[in-house]
Amino acid sequence: MKTDRRLVEALDDLLARSFAEDGEDITTLAVFGPRARVAGDMVCREAAVVAGAAFLPRVFAFLHPPASVEVLVEDGARVAAGTVLARVEGPAVTVLAAERTALNLVQRLTGVATATRRAADALASAGGRTRLLDTRKTTPGWRRLEKEAVRAGGGVNHRFSLGDGVLIKDNHVAACGGVGEAVRRARARGNAMLRVEVEVVDLPGLEEAIGAGADIVLLDNMDEAAMAEAVRRARGRVLLEASGNMTLERLPRVAATGVDFLSMGAITHSACAADISFEVEPDR
Repeated sequence: MKTDRRLVEALDDLLARSFAEDGEDITTLAVFGPRARVAGDMVCREAAVVAGAAFLPRVFAFLHPPASVEVLVEDGARVAAGTVLARVEGPAVTVLAAERTALNLVQRLTGVATATRRAADALASAGGRTRLLDTRKTTPGWRRLEKEAVRAGGGVNHRFSLGDGVLIKDNHVAACGGVGEAVRRARARGNAMLRVEVEVVDLPGLEEAIGAGADIVLLDNMDEAAMAEAVRRARGRVLLEASGNMTLERLPRVAATGVDFLSMGAITHSACAADISFEVEPDR
């Protein structure tokens, strides 16, 4: 199990809410009674990059009496279809009550890790140094877990919360009258230890951001030619992040422009759940 306190807290909060939604498993009690034991395997039915398997021991120990889990595949590993991710053994009332929550967790996080790995590989194919960032476009209540899955898939975490960094977006700019004014206000009133990032939509906006002292400039919905020109004009004075309308097919072209980062909301908000099943051994 991961030792990061905030990650453990996020997992426990999600598990508490998930098991509260399910309530008592009257079906398992009716079929097996309180003392029967079962064993089963969690199996990935498609090629994928695993995430969330490390959480399984905590999932199956969350209810009482606890079940035991042997995790067979590390998070971040690429697996083929048919790979057994973990083996579970314990009281039927725990194993079968926790099954759906465990699958929901690992299916979702493996889907995020797999989508992230595809995007990271597409960037790497250009042979550049562009790194893949996630966004705050995450499932409510799942952010820290989904961002851990992004890391398992080869991505880099951006802000976890609004307090993690200054990111001046289009509405901030519109409300205060311009890119430069927004950056200057953030510099004057913000935490001097935090980097200031600002979103721009054109090359004049880039020049304004650099002149006002931005640390990072987000190039929003620019085409590849404009991004390449932005890299040339920046001359290393600021870090550049590309965002907006990013697809797997487009990523190598964006990386080839030389931007430092590329952020992609789709790796979390549009990731498909992986095909994973839980197969209980027949009662003998």
